[in-house]
Amino acid sequence: MATEDPAKITAQLVELRVEHRDLDQAIERLAADLQADELALKRLKKRKLRIKDMITALESRLIPDLDA
Repeated sequence: MATEDPAKITAQLVELRVEHRDLDQAIERLAADLQADELALKRLKKRKLRIKDMITALESRLIPDLDA
């Protein structure tokens, strides 16, 4: 497996964290609206969870494998 560029991974992490934060704010605004579309709210929450999983996966790629 080829060595991945940590700078590219870090840049992806920054973008995903910004998107995750933005989704969090959008979810809060939508949840505060009494006439909010529940389906849209669920989709935003699912997308936020997928982004969180992507962030976790990228963070684990930055940690070097250690031979035990």
